[in-house]
Amino acid sequence: MIYKKSLVFVTTTCLSIACFGQLPEKVGGLLNVDKTAANLSKSENPRSGLKYMLDKESIFYVPSPVNAINYLDNRPNLPDVLNWEPNLVLVSRSLDWGVTSGPLQFQKVGAVKRNGQYLTVWRRDKKGNWKIHLRAEVENHGKKKSTGLEYYEPDNKPFLKHRSVKRLEQREEVVFQTDELFSNILKADTKTGYSEFLAEDARYYFPWKDEIVGKDNVLEFLKKERIEIDTDPTEVGRAYSGEFAYTLGTATVGTKEKVLKFSYIRVWQLKDDFNWKVILEMMFEK
Repeated sequence: MIYKKSLVFVTTTCLSIACFGQLPEKVGGLLNVDKTAANLSKSENPRSGLKYMLDKESIFYVPSPVNAINYLDNRPNLPDVLNWEPNLVLVSRSLDWGVTSGPLQFQKVGAVKRNGQYLTVWRRDKKGNWKIHLRAEVENHGKKKSTGLEYYEPDNKPFLKHRSVKRLEQREEVVFQTDELFSNILKADTKTGYSEFLAEDARYYFPWKDEIVGKDNVLEFLKKERIEIDTDPTEVGRAYSGEFAYTLGTATVGTKEKVLKFSYIRVWQLKDDFNWKVILEMMFEK
């Protein structure tokens, strides 16, 4: 196994970072950053919580991509209350790349509470601090209880330390081409595409649907809702150690009622059989 994968179930009364003290150090470090920001959002305000995680290169999808610091400095119409709770965290062997995701709730004073799911791709800055690379959100009805915390702690196996920019770009191109192949198969048949490229324990975030966990459940959802999906990748990023990556692109989604335009983020993992599989996909408003 490339990663030691575990489930940790945390009671709803356990709100402090100390609740995650038993987690391995590497994923625990990233999780603490996300939890600290979430606590700042509760105790101070959403702007403080979000800004805690940012540097000048961070991107928010709102839903179009914007520079996150500029966005917050322009005083957007943020909710008065914004809470989130990570239930997935992973860190690469090279400790330069990670992902957190989980449920969120937001509310304007006087309005009803709304629910959703967030996805954050992280990177380490030159000082070793975790900063948001990109973050996106999707709204849902919040009817399903969140799953327990799942994490991927990196092992200590060695990895190739490439110095050539060209070689690093080639490694990213491999992932991009895999997404292109996935997208080409989707154009022919949605079920076949997801059957081939989703990991068995994949998570799926779709507008107005609660988190779906497991390939079989994703396929059942697509079948039940008669959803057809075409995608086109536009961006790729890969951990320096190579075993995780993300792709981002546009999607045309046909439902029973209409055709919708979305963006998507896919988080990929290189499995033991040296095949890339999607472990998380989010469709969100374009």
